[in-house]
Amino acid sequence: MDSETRSYRTGSRETVLDLTDDCRGFVAGRGDGLLHVFVPHATAGIAVIETGAGSDDDLLAVLADLLPADDRWRHAHGSRGHGRSHVMPALVPPYATLPVRDGRLALGTWQSVCLVDLNVDNTEREVRLSFLAG
Repeated sequence: MDSETRSYRTGSRETVLDLTDDCRGFVAGRGDGLLHVFVPHATAGIAVIETGAGSDDDLLAVLADLLPADDRWRHAHGSRGHGRSHVMPALVPPYATLPVRDGRLALGTWQSVCLVDLNVDNTEREVRLSFLAG
């Protein structure tokens, strides 16, 4: 297994950050296998969704409806509603495992690999990419 950790700046706003190009570059030329993408944070997740046509904003809107940024959360340090960021990985898991064929991600036409981060208190995220040869 070959692994690499990359850092991403997510800023101080909720974000869906497209990692697809980085994932493609990581698996290029590696043959068949699996790419495992993992974010080692308690308040972020990995989603495989369409981006660029509004779906990324729709995902943030759904998460805002399901997990409002208000004072209901018992985990209450940080910015208002911070506790929701700790619940989000139950809905958007902190990992995804994707097929790789002949050194290329075997994604559907409109699928992208994205980091989902609602935590406005942390502006830096790490993502671990691991290739498991088939």
